[in-house]
Amino acid sequence: MPDTLHRHLLPKLQQLYQHSELLVALFDSSDTLRYANPAFRRTYHLAKNSYPSWVQLMRDNYANGTGTVIQTDNFDNWLSSALSRRGKQAYRILETDLHDGRWLLMTETVDETGWMLCTAVDISELATRGRSLRTARDQALRAASTDALTGLSNRRHILALLEALLPKAGQHCIAIVDIDYFKRINDQHGHPFGDLVLVDFARHLQGQLRRSDGVGRLGGEEFMLILPDTPLPQASLVLGNLLACLQLPRHIGEQVAFRYQFSGGITRLLPDDTVQSAYHRADQALYRAKQSGRNRVELG
Repeated sequence: MPDTLHRHLLPKLQQLYQHSELLVALFDSSDTLRYANPAFRRTYHLAKNSYPSWVQLMRDNYANGTGTVIQTDNFDNWLSSALSRRGKQAYRILETDLHDGRWLLMTETVDETGWMLCTAVDISELATRGRSLRTARDQALRAASTDALTGLSNRRHILALLEALLPKAGQHCIAIVDIDYFKRINDQHGHPFGDLVLVDFARHLQGQLRRSDGVGRLGGEEFMLILPDTPLPQASLVLGNLLACLQLPRHIGEQVAFRYQFSGGITRLLPDDTVQSAYHRADQALYRAKQSGRNRVELG
């Protein structure tokens, strides 16, 4: 019989966490902090009764120059890139450096409901040798999986996430979405403004999805969404909400009330699917949405 943590041991575990130099934090499925021991709170300059989302925690630390060192001139792009990897694996190990000079080895453990246990241990003395090489390696790996303009997963990375999802049991969906009349936007406002629209759309998509969902730019104005553990009716609601929220005018560049729309195609993953077959069904559904007048979602 596997070991279980009996109820009477929980107070002892909590007491040890409270006095340990091991950083321990628990985030719920919406990526909001639900528990952090004192070592974690000291490291990330969190007040005793503060329970921010992970995004807000990173944003505050970046603004204040505390916690994790985030080397970027574009925080939103860095954030999109980080979110494209965060919580997508059941277990992940990474290294990070802090503004106070420490170097941490961190772990992320995610359960089937999306809750995440984060731990970190100070490995400053152990990590000095070879740190620059590992940092360069990690930066190269991030660059290889990130779309440079939007910070989302690039085509290779989002298709790899789809391939990893195929053998997993459950109801999963994918969607391909495409900005309507994007060529017209470029022609009327210029390509730099078109790039701003792509970035705005990327933020819109990522801001409405769960941590466990995947979103990536396939190329041009076309994006893919991966919605694990999501039945087709629920996936349709997600896409419908994305459409509805985009109806309001948006402040993009010098345009204070700019409007744009998108079309989408959704499909449910089947037991014998390949990346190519699932992609084809979603793409065909997208084509029908375009042919049916745009600014809509079709099922495939």
